[in-house]
Parts: sequence; C-alpha cells; structure tokens
Amino acid sequence: MSGTVWDKRRTAKRQRIAAATEHVDGKLIRPDALRQVLEAVIHPGDRVALEGDNQKQADYLSRTLAGCDPGRLHDLHMLIGSVSRAEHLDLFEQGLASRLDLAYAGPQSVRMAQLVADGTVSVGAIHTYVELYARMLVDLRPDVALLCASAADQHGNLYTGPNTEDTPTIAEATAFHDGIVVVQADEIVPAGTLPRVDIPGDWIDLVVRADRPFFLEPLFTRDPKAIGPVQILQAMLALRGVYERHQVVSLNHGVGFSTAAIELILPTYGEQLGLKGQICRNWTLNPHPTLIPAIESGWVESVHCFGGESGMNRYVAERPDVFFTGADGSLRSNRVLCQLAGQYAIDMFIGSTLQMDARANSSTVTEGRLSGFGGAPNMGHDPHGRRHATPAWLDLQHGDAADLRGRKLVVQIAETFQSSGTPTFVESLDAVQVGRDAGMPIPPVMIYGDDVSHVVTEEGVAYLYKAPSLVDRRAALAAIAGVTPLGRGADPGSVERLRRDGLVALPQDLKVDPSLADRSLLAARSIGDLVAWSRGLYEPPAQFRNW
Repeated sequence: MSGTVWDKRRTAKRQRIAAATEHVDGKLIRPDALRQVLEAVIHPGDRVALEGDNQKQADYLSRTLAGCDPGRLHDLHMLIGSVSRAEHLDLFEQGLASRLDLAYAGPQSVRMAQLVADGTVSVGAIHTYVELYARMLVDLRPDVALLCASAADQHGNLYTGPNTEDTPTIAEATAFHDGIVVVQADEIVPAGTLPRVDIPGDWIDLVVRADRPFFLEPLFTRDPKAIGPVQILQAMLALRGVYERHQVVSLNHGVGFSTAAIELILPTYGEQLGLKGQICRNWTLNPHPTLIPAIESGWVESVHCFGGESGMNRYVAERPDVFFTGADGSLRSNRVLCQLAGQYAIDMFIGSTLQMDARANSSTVTEGRLSGFGGAPNMGHDPHGRRHATPAWLDLQHGDAADLRGRKLVVQIAETFQSSGTPTFVESLDAVQVGRDAGMPIPPVMIYGDDVSHVVTEEGVAYLYKAPSLVDRRAALAAIAGVTPLGRGADPGSVERLRRDGLVALPQDLKVDPSLADRSLLAARSIGDLVAWSRGLYEPPAQFRNW
C-alpha cells in the first residue's frame, strides 16, 4: 500500500536508544545512571518482560525499575514468569504498572491475591511458562526486556552459565521484533574472555554491571531431614504401583518432599525390587540434590534441566555424561526446551497439588493465595501431538484402528491433608470462586481431571485412566482420600469392587508393608549425607548447612 510505513518499531527503537546515549558508553550503562536509562528507553503503556522465573531474578533491574518516577513511567504491562520478589508487586502499588501476565507467584501469592482483589493488579492470564513465552512471539510482544546474566563483555555477548533458563527465549522474542533488550550482568569482562557465549551481543542493546550477583532461589533443594514416614510410604506405593507397573523410563518430578523421597529410595527400596536399569533412566529435572544418591548408584543416564540449583554447579560439572554441559564445564539449562521435553518426550509427569476435587481437577490457587502453576500444566497433560511409542505410553493405550494411541502418565501425589490440617480433597476447588471474583474467563485450574491418570496418597493408588465413568472416578478417589469429606463418603463395598477391577490398589494389593516406611529406607537422611554422596562436590547454600 502506497505510503505505508513498515519500520515504525525500528525507528522508535533507535529514538529510545538515542535518548539514553548520554548515560552509556557503547552498550555499557553507567551504573549510577541506570534509572535514567530505564526512564528513557521504557515508555508509558509498554509491555515489559522482566526476567523472573521460579529461581533466577533480574533483581537489580527490578529494584531500579520500582524506583522510577510514576509520572514518567506508568500503565506498564508486565510480563513476569515468576512474581517472586516484593518489588514485582511494588511496581503496581506505586502506580508504575497496571496489568500483569504471569506463570507463578509462589512467595508473593498471598499479597498477589490481595492486590488482585482490590483492583491494583489486573491479571491478563495465569499462564504456564511455555505459554507465556510463546505469546511473546504472538500477541504479547515485549517492547522492552529486562534480563540477567552471569557475565558480559563490552560488545554485549552474554555468558549465562548454569542458569541460562529463560534468557535466550525472551531475548530473541524481543530483539527480533525491534524491542530493546537490557541486561544486568554480575561482571563485565574483556572481549574474548567469556567462558562461552550463550547469547550473542547483536541481540543485546544495553548492559549494566549489577550491584550484586543476581538473586538465585534454591527452590529445588529438599532437606532429607524433613522427609517422614508418610512421604516414604507414598514413595513406596508410587514405585510399586506406578513406576514398576508401567516401566517408566523417562520422567519429571515435582519439587515436593514426596518426590524427593522417591529419589532417595531408588538406591535402597528400588534396588531391593530389582528395578535398577528398568526405570527412571532419563529425566527432565532441575539438578535436585536428592537425586545425587541415585546418580552415584548408577540409576540415572541423563538429566536435562530447566534451570540450575544453588550449590550444584561443581557436582554437575563433574558429571558431564549425565548432565548437559558446555565445553567450559558448566550446565546449559533451558526452561523452554526442557518444558517441551517434559511435555512430549517423557513417559510420566508426577507432581503435587494443594487441592483436588472429586473429578481429579487440581489447583494451587486457593482462597487468599494466587500462586499460579509454573510449568505443571505443560507437563501434566497428555499431548495429542505425540507419536513416538514407549512401553509406558503404550501400557495406557486406548482406542482402536486409526484412533489407537498411547497415553502419557500424569500422576498426582499428595497427602490427604495439608500440613495445616486442611483437606486436600474437596468437593469444589477454591480456584472456581477465586477466578470468578478476579473476573477471569475460566477458573485457574492447574491440571484437569481428565488428564490425570493416577493419584497416589498414603492410602493407596487410584488408577483413574481405567475409570469408565465420572462416578467411578469419584469412587476411586474417595477410596484413597482418607478421612477427608470425600474419603468419608467411600462405600466399603464399592472399594472392594474397585480393588477387584484394578481401579484402586491399597498397600496390601501392591505388597507394600507400611511398617517398613521409615527413614532407614532413605539413601541420605540429611544434607550432610548428600554432600558425602557427592564426594564433597555438592556445596549447599548456607541455610542448609545444618550439620
């Protein structure tokens, strides 16, 4: 069309960069002028992608942004993977931002719920990680991205090290649609001295040396001292009733103590069952310290990671046959690629939840707590695009002729009551009312019941994929729901029928002796034991050095 201007974004980018020129040397921002640079390159109403996943935080940039003048910057639309820091929500209370798209808000979940309720935060959507980053390529294209790296040179080349995580994806989505990419780096090094180049400098517009290393949350560290008989019993039931039964080779574990217990009984109980070499060989997983004994015992062939984990860098570097590492020896993590592997390439996802209803719908969004989901919905569903067959996938096959296909195992492992005494199993999820009150078009359900194939509690295993009706699904859940309101409605005669038909397995059905579920079954019973298993390579964060 005659007269159409096709490069408005590119022209605007040049103008924004020019407005910051007096505060930069080449691509390097003078640290004392970071606020002025942000106020120059960010405009009111912009979509701003702020790096914050569930571990790694561009905290120097977020702290500085929160200190900007709301008279100059306002109505920002923030795209934050994980709302984990106080200043993420300060942006809204101080009038800098108004709209938020996120995936997770664990540490800020209570405050988040309050700000949504009073209208301070308008939520675009609670996404999965992959969904949020995918939309950055479609209808949530960032105008500015605020990212972090371990090191940079004066040309903007970045070394992200073990915690590469989301940085390349957000940088690409922004840089290749004429957005501005600003990076905080722990250090600025001479050209040619980066351990490796994880992101090329021509994707990066501006770099600032941070006032301290970017914040890294040891989210996936679970102290074995906190694992008790209930979690160990659940782990035994899961190994016998799910892992062994279906020959699960490739898998993802959630972050809870129950899955940590599974990792820690592989070299003991799993060894007794003769399962080594048959199950749990290929993982999509952050480098869990509780997986160290299984790795050292020869159970694990490979681990691809979403991100790193504090204290695990030396251990990972010394196990390159297991982990994906660069020539420099450090881990190469990638949240988006690992999420895709967790969606399509694994036999099983196993995670936990705060609430589950009678149809097996589950959510971590509860009354007064808007925590989001992270990547669970991506991995916790049966992807119909899958075409490769494995024994575990085929073991749940259904349909016939051209409709014949396998099914991914989607397992929820949960105690019947939360530590607060609140029942996990409820008639209706809090998420339904929370979504209604927040004006969401659909309830924020984490994993839909029709995707859940198994549920494991301390009472037994429910094989929901076998349930021919919603009535049978409810009955199977009730049979393992303990003395929750749902469980108290279980009919003894119905439970016996479900056991005969293979929809429910109690410990005796799986030949699991609950009296053996004690801490002696754990391959490591403390953080100190994990250090010993690692031959001193694991360096736990200070808060876990309790021996």
